[in-house]
Amino acid sequence: MKNWTILFLSILMVSCSTPSKEKVFPELKEGRYNVAFLIMDGTFNTELTAPFDIFQHTIFRDSIKAMNVFTVANTDEPITTFEGMKIIPDFNYLKDSLPKIDILVVPSAEHHLDTDLKDEKMISFVQKVDKEAQFITSHCDGAFVLAKAGVLNGKVSTTFPSDIDKMRTMFPNLDIKKEVLFVHDGKYITSAGGAKSFEAALYLCEFLYGKEITQSLAGGLVIDWDVNTVPHLIVK
Repeated sequence: MKNWTILFLSILMVSCSTPSKEKVFPELKEGRYNVAFLIMDGTFNTELTAPFDIFQHTIFRDSIKAMNVFTVANTDEPITTFEGMKIIPDFNYLKDSLPKIDILVVPSAEHHLDTDLKDEKMISFVQKVDKEAQFITSHCDGAFVLAKAGVLNGKVSTTFPSDIDKMRTMFPNLDIKKEVLFVHDGKYITSAGGAKSFEAALYLCEFLYGKEITQSLAGGLVIDWDVNTVPHLIVK
């Protein structure tokens, strides 16, 4: 019995003396746009990874204001995408000190048409970021989150094609367009999502960096890019 007590105390002392692992935040270089991707369980891979890939590749281009890309969520635990990918969020927007967010990206998630819209803390986060961000973008049903946050009031937008009628029903005062793959109105860019998330992200790059840089970004990912071939609407 004495030996067991000694063993237990030894284990307890070791566990108490082991320092807790501190959270490591991504390195955000100065002089870049800070681009936050809002993720949660059920996030769809393509709407996250397509713009993430485009924006991250800006760091390999010279003489531009490149982008720091990172993820934000309401947890420190890994989130599980709709397709089963596990992603550890870079920042927990409920408790971490966040950098100033210049561009917020809202990918689509499985419950953006229902339970996610009842997440008051998440909606409040979007509203808070909207006050200072230069651009707010959404892909597919991420537009429902922006609509719920009220940031699309008085703006023209779009969403996943088969969910446009549902969005019009849920938000009857909004001007939601069909037959376009993305809409740019002010600082808001909403897209149909899916593979067309690449196009919306490339459009923002062309808006910021010009055609030559954007062609280079597209070529690096083997994407044929010509904004004139993509059905879209630029309001103002």
